Amino acid sequence: MLYINSIHPKGEAEKKVIPNEPRIFYIAPLTEAHCRDICSWVYPPPYHTYHFRPWELMLSDQEEFADAEIRVNQYRAVLDASGELSGFVQFFPMVGVTRLGLGMRPDLCGCGNGIHFVRAIVQEAQRLAPQNQIDLEVMTWNERAIRVYTRAGFIITDTYQRMTPTGMEEFHCMVWSA
Repeated sequence: MLYINSIHPKGEAEKKVIPNEPRIFYIAPLTEAHCRDICSWVYPPPYHTYHFRPWELMLSDQEEFADAEIRVNQYRAVLDASGELSGFVQFFPMVGVTRLGLGMRPDLCGCGNGIHFVRAIVQEAQRLAPQNQIDLEVMTWNERAIRVYTRAGFIITDTYQRMTPTGMEEFHCMVWSA
C-alpha cells in the first residue's frame, strides 16, 4: 500500500506517504470537491508561490477552475490507484501546442513519484491532441521540478521573463521530446 496509518497525537488516524513507493496515476474529470481541496493545499517556502486563493474567492471571481466551463474544457484531476486526488493538470488551449500547467499535492512532492505523475499527464495530452507538441513553463529557481521534467522527457528550449501575480519571474519553456 502507498500509505501507512498512524495515530495523531489527538488520537485521530492520519495518512502518511511512504517515500519512493511507486504510484500509479490516472486522469479524471476535475470536480468542484477536488477544486476545494486544491485551494486548501499549503506548500512550504519557496513553493508557496503555487498556492491558490481560497475557494470562495476563486468562485466569486469565476477564476481558473472555479469557472465551470474552463474546468470542464481545460482541467483534469490526477488520481492515484485508490481514487485519491494526487494533483491536477490544465491543458492550455494553444494552436499546435498543448501547454501543461500542473500541480502535485504538497505531501506527495519530493517522494519520488514526479516522473510517473508527469508521464501520466503527457499520455493524456497525447490522447487528447496527438498532433500537438507538448510543453510547459517552469520557474528557473524550481530545480526539483526541472529535474523531474527532464527525467520525464522534457528539454529546455527557451528562457524568458514574464509577469506573475507576485511580479516578474524567469521561466524555462520545456518541450516534451521523448
